[in-house]
Amino acid sequence: MSKCINGLRSRLTAIIGAQWGDEGKGKLVDILAEKYDFCARFNGGANAGHTIVVGGVKYAFHLLPCGILYQSCMNVIGNGVVVNIPTLFEELGQLDKNRVDYTGRLVISNRAHLVVDGLLEADAKSESDSRKKFLGTTKRGIGPTYSAKALRQGLRVGDLLHWDTFLLKYHSLNAKLREQEGIQIDTQKEINTLKEYRDILINRNMIVDTISLISNARKDGRRILAEGANATMLDIDFGTYPYVTSSSTNVGGVCTGLGVPPSAIETVIGIVKAYTTRVGEGPFPTELTNETGKYLQKTGHEFGATTGRPRRCGWLDIPILRYSIQINGHSSINLTKLDILTGLEEIKIGVNYLYNGKVIDYIPAQLEDLAQVEVEYITMKGWKQDISDCKTFSDLPIEAQNYVKKIEELLGIPVSWIGNGPQREKIILKD
Repeated sequence: MSKCINGLRSRLTAIIGAQWGDEGKGKLVDILAEKYDFCARFNGGANAGHTIVVGGVKYAFHLLPCGILYQSCMNVIGNGVVVNIPTLFEELGQLDKNRVDYTGRLVISNRAHLVVDGLLEADAKSESDSRKKFLGTTKRGIGPTYSAKALRQGLRVGDLLHWDTFLLKYHSLNAKLREQEGIQIDTQKEINTLKEYRDILINRNMIVDTISLISNARKDGRRILAEGANATMLDIDFGTYPYVTSSSTNVGGVCTGLGVPPSAIETVIGIVKAYTTRVGEGPFPTELTNETGKYLQKTGHEFGATTGRPRRCGWLDIPILRYSIQINGHSSINLTKLDILTGLEEIKIGVNYLYNGKVIDYIPAQLEDLAQVEVEYITMKGWKQDISDCKTFSDLPIEAQNYVKKIEELLGIPVSWIGNGPQREKIILKD
């Protein structure tokens, strides 16, 4: 790993959510992207939500890499992403409205899979099926699209380049959905829509082999920022299964979702909210169901960028973060939303899990066991001062400094960035 822990000088940096998502990954990606040649999404789809405020304008990106706002940055939607084409063009409409020129700066992997209407319907049907336990998905077709990919029935972006063959594959997929799921959609309407967007994508040369593109960029010494969606505890393998997403959200997903070797990744920054949140169902050991939890939810505006669903809130969970470090090998931490803790008399940190009365050094794989863990807490003194105008670590109240230092001590890795407000400039680079 590079000695550059903050990503400012690295050739390839990965930004990875270290909790259950919604940590504020987009803000650091936005800041770093200005200094990188490429910004690349490697996993997920429109189930992700990055909200960025630049020049007083709020952008809500679900598919677009955050580097799209910088004229010097090439943006890549990698092969590990599942793409809903109409949603992509809705987001491009935000850029058109605000006169952000992205000509020649956005490409999509020809190996990325397409989210189509039948798969959206399959997702909604699965969630509403009373015979199945509610998983709390975004209903954006993500799971069914990755399922179709694994079953080798999926449609890839590159298929759009060969329209006649695409139509055969498209109708074959929809026939299977009708037969197996009873799903009926207006195929002709969707075909007309996809044909219109296909022509635009081809005319703009946006469908490319991103594997060779990124490989050649690396050979030329270009700098690449890998932008993750979702987070460690939502990973299909390592998360709180089945309350997870359907892709590889961890550092391994950078390799499989962009086609880069592990040795190319120099810096891995884990994005950590100063407290913990999660959306949807599943165990949440440090959850606060009291007034403090409501305070964090209200003050932190904890509602999903993609679904608008309220997020469950709780204290910072150190065992979860240690687990993320085990998997991702984080070089450092970007601690976000520290300002939200302002005003609390006391702040607790969950430092250990106890199972059957004994401290454990692992995250139980079975949800029945995870739901039974007790949390051992330490209590830190809070602070009252507004920290939103702090520019350096030493500007922070001593209590806030102590909170950050305690996190570093408990995790054994440094905090490199500290978020102290929603605006782009409200972030502290910690020496």
